[in-house]
Amino acid sequence: MPAAVPKPRARKDLSAPSPWAGRRRPRAARALKREAVILAAARAFRARGYHNTSLDDLAASLKVTKPTLYIYVPNKEAILFECFRAGIDPLLQTLDECERAGGPARERLFAFIRGYAAAIVGDFGWCMLRAEDQHLGAAMSRRIKLLKAGIDKRMRALIEAGVADGSIRDCDSRMTAFALAGALNWMGHWYREDAALEPREIADRFIDVFNRGLRGRD
Repeated sequence: MPAAVPKPRARKDLSAPSPWAGRRRPRAARALKREAVILAAARAFRARGYHNTSLDDLAASLKVTKPTLYIYVPNKEAILFECFRAGIDPLLQTLDECERAGGPARERLFAFIRGYAAAIVGDFGWCMLRAEDQHLGAAMSRRIKLLKAGIDKRMRALIEAGVADGSIRDCDSRMTAFALAGALNWMGHWYREDAALEPREIADRFIDVFNRGLRGRD
């Protein structure tokens, strides 16, 4: 009998009440509205692309005027950077936790991989992957590259710690980090929200391949 095919999950509801509706304390309201601008922009960039999304489009989606956006962000390039940073912030937090945790570095690396998979398929995943390719100004491009390089350096450090504690076999940490990040980044291109597998399940299957390799029975 053939194995049962898992049913696709229902697409999550992306709608949310507008933060411009109702009364809130001014400081809390400003933070919520700024977050709403960044999230709406990330979803628009993912759907239409950065250059095909105007600030007029973004304002219309939020049901506000274009000048209202400038209260929270100075320009579209800054919005893209904030979308990028919103995507990598959970990765940085996960890295902090993995670096503080005890136990074999291999298991801590796997915990980071699971966090990476969740982030790359989230609302900010497109911006994490594509922000650097959008012909940004030199200063903004440099900031993005530095942040990405920092994550790569810390990922390599986890791999090297695994080699040192014996939980990871001796390997080229640079190439290993590239291979892991490349596999995870590609999820951002092919993953769909109605996929049969959760991001964590996909990450676990990647981990299985990297952990055991493709070697057959001796």
